[in-house]
Amino acid sequence: MSNNEIKQAPNFLQEIIKEDMKTNKWDGRVVTRFPPEPNGYLHIGHAKAICIDYGLAEEFKGTYHLRFDDTNPSKEETEYIDAIKKDVSWLGFDWGEHEYYASDYFDKMYAWAVELIKAQKAYVDDQSAEEIRINRGTLTEPGTESPFRNRSVDENLDLFTRMEAGEFENGSRVLRAKIDMKSPNMNMRDPVMYRILKMSHYRQGNKWNVYPMYDWAHGLEDSIEGITHSMCSLEFEDHRPLYDWFLDQLGIYHPQQIEFARLNITYTVMSKRKLLELVSEGCVDGWDDPRMPTLSGMRRRGYTPESIRNFCERIGVAKRESTVDMALLEFCVREDLNKRVPRVMSVLKPLKVVIDNYPEDQVEEMEAVNSPEDQAMGTRKVPFSKVLYIEQEDFAEDPPKKFFRLAPGREVRLRYAYFIKCVDVVKDPKSGDILEVHCTYDPESRGGNAPDGRKVKATLHWVSAKHAIDAEVRLYDALFSTPDPSNVEEGQDWKNNLNPNSLEVLTSCKVEPSLNNAKPGERFQFERMGYFCVDTNYTTEEKKVFNRTVTLRDTWAKIQKQQKK
Repeated sequence: MSNNEIKQAPNFLQEIIKEDMKTNKWDGRVVTRFPPEPNGYLHIGHAKAICIDYGLAEEFKGTYHLRFDDTNPSKEETEYIDAIKKDVSWLGFDWGEHEYYASDYFDKMYAWAVELIKAQKAYVDDQSAEEIRINRGTLTEPGTESPFRNRSVDENLDLFTRMEAGEFENGSRVLRAKIDMKSPNMNMRDPVMYRILKMSHYRQGNKWNVYPMYDWAHGLEDSIEGITHSMCSLEFEDHRPLYDWFLDQLGIYHPQQIEFARLNITYTVMSKRKLLELVSEGCVDGWDDPRMPTLSGMRRRGYTPESIRNFCERIGVAKRESTVDMALLEFCVREDLNKRVPRVMSVLKPLKVVIDNYPEDQVEEMEAVNSPEDQAMGTRKVPFSKVLYIEQEDFAEDPPKKFFRLAPGREVRLRYAYFIKCVDVVKDPKSGDILEVHCTYDPESRGGNAPDGRKVKATLHWVSAKHAIDAEVRLYDALFSTPDPSNVEEGQDWKNNLNPNSLEVLTSCKVEPSLNNAKPGERFQFERMGYFCVDTNYTTEEKKVFNRTVTLRDTWAKIQKQQKK
């Protein structure tokens, strides 16, 4: 499939900014931000947001901010801060000096909360969280005003000051905005601005006993930093009136919030809460498990940042929710790796082949092409000897129709080497399992071409037994067995949709000796088998471990072909 067959999707955000530039709405400035909460690792959905925020800032010669929305010390850790910075940098984005933390604005936020109290736009509520939830009403019924809603300014100031001083217990009081309990928008029904949370903050220590809620903090952070276009995913659309209300009541700089559809991909989940659940319950091998949709997991699996950026560009930016087929992401990965990684030979499920008429101690070096896509990668020497390994599936004692690989009496080509013909099969006398296949070779067919011009229907990859390196190969598949794993009946556990066959570990693999010096993170195409990456967690000096990044099978091309019919 060529690049022209997958066209870049439209980006309505570009059109908004172009119009703003024409009208000089922000004095010609474009300032965007990516505001992750450091309570987990970034996933592919965040990559879309990062590409949007950074891409638009870069396109319009603006500024890009990386801001950590660290307003909830109960869930935030420096481990997540470090992981987020590593992921954003790995994607290829540089925020330079523009690294910010919401917690650095806590003093200003607190002062602005006091302003709203003085303006009778905020009050301290003694109701419990459950009472507040009940009295909030429903989508069809208005809410009920709190009995504490009309406290005096002095009483509210006194209580809020004592909340901050740590006089009251967690959950005993909150500060709420005084807006409209009858509003059709539930977010405008006196939302909570501050809650009591007696917990040390990883940056602020024990300075604070009250912490701001996201809806209160979000717009203030944007305002302080001079953001022009505050891009959010679509679930924040109903929160925009509240974003605007807070900024308007305070009379401070007012950025523009714009919503776009979040990324959904088949056979995975994008909820950080659910991803954390998978990690904490041991369903996966940590946040960087190669089956996870996290950027660290994709990096460990062998995905390239270029392929992820290309994927995000191709899916575009829309206002309507949709789900992208995982096959498109795999296509982008496959397309990128095909251009940049060398080819090597490996045998994942070895079957011994003995060439009876090949000299016992002879070793030849066959010249193999490193990449047909890039001649600059050159060639390498691959040793060939009397005893080889081929894939078990490349031999059939009683071959079915349309099986053109090795079988008794049949001749095939060995990649870069010789024609061989099966003459005998050795089996285990007890189990009947095939132990080895005996063949003869044509010495005149070196390089894979017979001098008499005869043809064969199959070319097999192989490795020399005496030169092969032992390796472990981990074959990863989709983490879930259904396209929409979160869609379960009430009372059912969404984790029941985990794919029990999402990982197959092969411990007896053989790879060619050129991989002896392969470093963790390096990527290769195993000829006829797929793209693989040296695992960064399990590889040691004594053992090479490879993760399958993606198969060679292009399911996206098949999908596109079917859609055109």
